[in-house]
Amino acid sequence: MGLFSFTQELAIDLGTANTIIIRNGKIVVDEPSVVALDQRTDKVLAVGERARQMHGKTHENIRTIRPLRDGVIADFFAAEQMIRGLVKMISDKNRWYTPSLRIVICIPSGSTEVELRAVRDSAEHAGGRDVYMIYEPMAAAIGIGIDVEAPEGNMIVDIGGGTTEIAVISLGGIVSNKSIRVAGDDLTADIMEYMRRQHNVKVGERTAEMVKINVGSALATLDSPPEDYLVHGPNQMTALPMEVPVSYQEIAHCMEKSISKMETAILGALEQTPPELYADIVRNGIYLAGGGALMRGLDKRLTDKIGIQFHVADDPLHAVARGTGIALKNIEKFNFLIR
Repeated sequence: MGLFSFTQELAIDLGTANTIIIRNGKIVVDEPSVVALDQRTDKVLAVGERARQMHGKTHENIRTIRPLRDGVIADFFAAEQMIRGLVKMISDKNRWYTPSLRIVICIPSGSTEVELRAVRDSAEHAGGRDVYMIYEPMAAAIGIGIDVEAPEGNMIVDIGGGTTEIAVISLGGIVSNKSIRVAGDDLTADIMEYMRRQHNVKVGERTAEMVKINVGSALATLDSPPEDYLVHGPNQMTALPMEVPVSYQEIAHCMEKSISKMETAILGALEQTPPELYADIVRNGIYLAGGGALMRGLDKRLTDKIGIQFHVADDPLHAVARGTGIALKNIEKFNFLIR
């Protein structure tokens, strides 16, 4: 990039839980997908981490919004404001001009035309001049380091906040895919419901998220189990404060239903796979990416259940973003980018 580069190139992983922006191959923004708006004027008060800290703690004049639900834009205005705010975080203060943006954004593989349009419009309204899109499993595969244009089958399972994307990739295209709306957010909701029903304690989204990170497990027996996590909250009946230790076995039990749905979807995608590619997948194994891949024991559980080796990507949280960044660098080379 020269001194006077009038185009700024950004790769954006617009996630339900987190949004990551990559510029020049480096992650420059990694923030929660939350925006805080003034209720009266719709002015943006905060985006990202600062907005997340306000989430669930606001008064009537402030509302915090998560603009994406199930991996797609649910609140158009808030999404645009959030993208604009996050892009502003990286713009150089001393520039005397505003660079035009060339953006590659990743989208769920099950997106409809309307959902694609919403993403494109949000990016264009936030200042994007050239907007390209790439399907999430394809971006994850590139980020993991798979040669997506090779004539062999690779299977990716990308468990994000809003969707679980399962895709078989060969020759630079998606051969079969399944996108289900059961993912990290549903596991968090399972924990909130379980705490309410089993322990009679009311917990918010952020606390449930902390429980998932600290003691979340896909198996009821682990080789190196985490310590119990203490949850504080009001008793539902008396409103008196409670302190409840939560074990990983309990959480494995309460998330069982959602994880089973993921298993069923993976089996469904394998069923639709042509036999030649199926043989490649059995040989290469299946790759796990996304925040959900960090769940303790998930790879072992899936390997035992499905009989094919599951590998967790090196840095599963950033695999999709990294792949989007690589696609941005090679826009001319990759013909699977959607214009």
